[in-house]
Amino acid sequence: MEPTLPTSHTEDGAAVYSRRVLKIYDRWVLGFSNSHAWKCPTDTVLLQFFRQHLSTNHLDVGVGSGFYLANSASQPGQKVTLLDLNDNSLRAAAARIAPLQPTMVHEDVLQPSGALGDCKFSSISMFYLLHCLPGQMALKGSAVFHLLRKHLMANGTLYGATILGDQSGHNWIGRRLMKLYNRKGIFGNRQDTLTDLESALRRHFAKVTVWQQGHVALFRAEIPLS
Repeated sequence: MEPTLPTSHTEDGAAVYSRRVLKIYDRWVLGFSNSHAWKCPTDTVLLQFFRQHLSTNHLDVGVGSGFYLANSASQPGQKVTLLDLNDNSLRAAAARIAPLQPTMVHEDVLQPSGALGDCKFSSISMFYLLHCLPGQMALKGSAVFHLLRKHLMANGTLYGATILGDQSGHNWIGRRLMKLYNRKGIFGNRQDTLTDLESALRRHFAKVTVWQQGHVALFRAEIPLS
């Protein structure tokens, strides 16, 4: 059964990634914000988690600046597919891993066009995508996982991270950024909780692990349900 999709669109969250913003993304988001606002350091937590599950047949969903792939050692025969709604992000990420000759897919994860066809992947990452999507986690999370489970191999791993909502108890920096980003439509996560994320994952995967680092939820899901 297809999940009920949020009525808003994903363009607002994706549109912020202009070429100008992407030039400062690593320093502002992955550097300052992750360390001081979200309390989930990039180098010691998120990058290590990304590397841990990266396979030779990988799909990165919501590619940002391409930082994680660019800072992960490529393996012999590495195949990478990049999926995003924003062409600036796709081009920037692809340029950073140009030797891998990644495949670029322009797609809206909440209103998919079927651009991935019948492709399946051994690993699928989605770092900092969910909190940029509109709607409650029960709906947007389920919609995204419903799509991606179809493209995960039976022995594959879907994994990622997302900034949690108000209930996580943000510090003053986080509260200001949350208010600003949600007002502008960059984030849509005021009500996002760890419990709702886990519930959405369990609807689509048999094995799910979810935990919290600072104000960020990290998750790993395996064995896609049919």
